[in-house]
Amino acid sequence: MADNGMNADLADGIAGQRVLITAGAGGIGLAIARRLSLHGARLFVCDVSDEALDAFGREFPDAGRVNADVSEEADVDAMFKAIAEELGGLDALINNAGIAGPTGGIEDIDPADWRKCIDICLTGQFLCARRAVPMLKAAGGGSIVSMSSAAGRFGYAFRTPYSSAKFGIIGLTESLAKELGPHNIRVNAIRPGIVEGPRMEGVIRARAEQVGVSYEVMESEYLAKISMRRMVTPHDVAATVAFLLSKAGSNLSGQSIGVDGNMETL
Repeated sequence: MADNGMNADLADGIAGQRVLITAGAGGIGLAIARRLSLHGARLFVCDVSDEALDAFGREFPDAGRVNADVSEEADVDAMFKAIAEELGGLDALINNAGIAGPTGGIEDIDPADWRKCIDICLTGQFLCARRAVPMLKAAGGGSIVSMSSAAGRFGYAFRTPYSSAKFGIIGLTESLAKELGPHNIRVNAIRPGIVEGPRMEGVIRARAEQVGVSYEVMESEYLAKISMRRMVTPHDVAATVAFLLSKAGSNLSGQSIGVDGNMETL
């Protein structure tokens, strides 16, 4: 019987890929690293925490790693120089780095906090993509996966900087998908919903304090906006990244994929 791909493993095509994961030493980034490593990818990560990078190095002694702030052009340039030296090229960029940004009304948000959120969440993805694309072209194609958010689909009151950056990522993704498709480079975004972990706990706590309710009450309000009535895990997001990098995802580009239990609103 001819091989029509029906019997292929969903992880086919990941083994041997040279992958950069920004903010890859913790949280969602670490979950992605673990998943891709399991499927045989060659990893390089950046993070801003030396402690997290040291722990990552103990778990993945063969992976490349560097302390780099994606919002700083010099850091990004140095990182890609290290990638060229250690991996000899690149097959996939996972634009994962981001911060929660400030919580508050528009009149209360410090412009410096606005700029920091936009710089890390959005400009950082641009800076990494502009350096990754020549490597992906040289490799004959590849994949860019960028982390947006449910806040990149819905407006998010009192989280304006974060939502604005995440909407921007959707525009960046769709534009690059059109620009880079002829070079066999696929560009997609993932929109995680409420993801279990310390960052989301901090967001819920800050909002609860702002409106004067308990953490538990605010958490229930967040979960009521999800059809599945539960948070997603970093591993859910990592599995979607693996699919997008695999042969099974070879015709997906320009897409914004919600991994959110069907977030109905924010």
